[in-house]
Amino acid sequence: CHAPGQCSGSRCHLLMAPCRRRTSSTELLSLRSTGSLQAGTLSRLNMRILRGVILQDSRNFIKVWSKTSKSSIAYENGKIYFENYQNCYSCVHSQPQVLYKLPKRSKLEKIEDALLCQNCGVQNILLVLTANNFLYRLSAETGEELQRVYLSPHHKFRYLGWDVSQEIFYVKSIQNKATSLARQAGITQDTLMHLAIFHVFPLQIVGIMEISKKVFGNGVTDVVLSQGVLAVSYSSKSVKLYSFEHIVNKYMTKKFALGQKSSLHGGKTVGEAPLGIPVNIHFSDCPPVLFEVSCSDNSVQIGGYPWHYIYTPPHKYHKGTHHICSLVDSVLATNGIQDMKCCSLETDWISFHPDDSGRIIHVGPKWFPKLLIHGSGFHRQQAASQVSVTSSGRTVKRRFDLLDDDPEHETFRMVEYEDELDLLAVVVTEGEGEGRAEVRLHDNKSGKLLRKLHLVEPWDETFRHELFFDKDTIVHIEQKNNNFCCHVYKLQATRK
Repeated sequence: CHAPGQCSGSRCHLLMAPCRRRTSSTELLSLRSTGSLQAGTLSRLNMRILRGVILQDSRNFIKVWSKTSKSSIAYENGKIYFENYQNCYSCVHSQPQVLYKLPKRSKLEKIEDALLCQNCGVQNILLVLTANNFLYRLSAETGEELQRVYLSPHHKFRYLGWDVSQEIFYVKSIQNKATSLARQAGITQDTLMHLAIFHVFPLQIVGIMEISKKVFGNGVTDVVLSQGVLAVSYSSKSVKLYSFEHIVNKYMTKKFALGQKSSLHGGKTVGEAPLGIPVNIHFSDCPPVLFEVSCSDNSVQIGGYPWHYIYTPPHKYHKGTHHICSLVDSVLATNGIQDMKCCSLETDWISFHPDDSGRIIHVGPKWFPKLLIHGSGFHRQQAASQVSVTSSGRTVKRRFDLLDDDPEHETFRMVEYEDELDLLAVVVTEGEGEGRAEVRLHDNKSGKLLRKLHLVEPWDETFRHELFFDKDTIVHIEQKNNNFCCHVYKLQATRK
């Protein structure tokens, strides 16, 4: 279930900036050295300087480090996490270095999920959820335990997610499923799962609520919380949205704080073992539905300005299409049905641009267009040509269609947006089996190709890959069968 707000969801306008004189890196450095710039202005100037350096021919991204692991590898904000978040490496230096290693944990204390929290003026922390239902607040720089909270002896919590990034997060339990004996006896399981919602700074409980079939319907299959909206998925291939603010205001029975005694616990301390945190949001009826849509794979995205949503209707003849409609009245936008007609093993994907510009990114094996919301219509900003032309100018028509992701031809694999540099990194592969891969840097606003960077290690399209472009660092994580490998590239001077 993909909730609204996970991509761009804020209101913003696409403004045309006035023409300005281009400033060289030397002038920017001189301006920075005066010390008269404000913090925000200085940060933007630093990123302009770094962007200029990255695009210089005398600089290149050089592979400096690789490390394998038997467990999954994660990267976020200059840190690489190995062994299920037990070991942390920093990418600040010319090569990754060990930042900390946590003491080995038993199976009962296994880390299930983690969230990195950053806030200006506050110590960066890593929120960690363990198998024995403890939520830990760790220092993101040293791994030191700062706080621990016991959640519940009754509900098995396993997942962490952001409601409002860096402000409010939720902890989701596993789904309750009836045993085979209970099903044979005709006993149904009413409670699907539980959600616990917290404020980050300082760490404080908002409440715990039960998601039941009695309240939300027998067909409910999953829920997520995003941007103040509870998104509920149904087996009927539909998604319903509910206001979390309304839920708190109407159904919360009691407020309490971590570390304080509560009457709901018979005077015991909230957040401590063995009782944990009591359920304090009880539904007496189903809250009003804000929005409902029938969609394939229970996937809907909301964003842009004016507000629009993207979905694929659940009917077979709509498979492979993306419909873009106004959130106000569900009217289909002009040119609002996007269909790449891909003939490939992998499907295309579409999302609101994370730069909050109101644009949409639509990527397929042979296409990398960007769409712009303009009033109630959409216009293609750019697209790859489908026509082959010889050097003499003769147009060549295919007698039959090849697979769009044929490994012998260039194929778009993924797109990464570097918000501070305002660059798009597009991964393109070519060659069968363990083929070659390059990272193409495009200007985010114009789409113009600015640089090509080559990855040293081969790219096998049959395995899972992740790529992160983070200022002067590129991290490539690949999974080969049961092994994981992390490759790190750093920006370096290649010639004087």
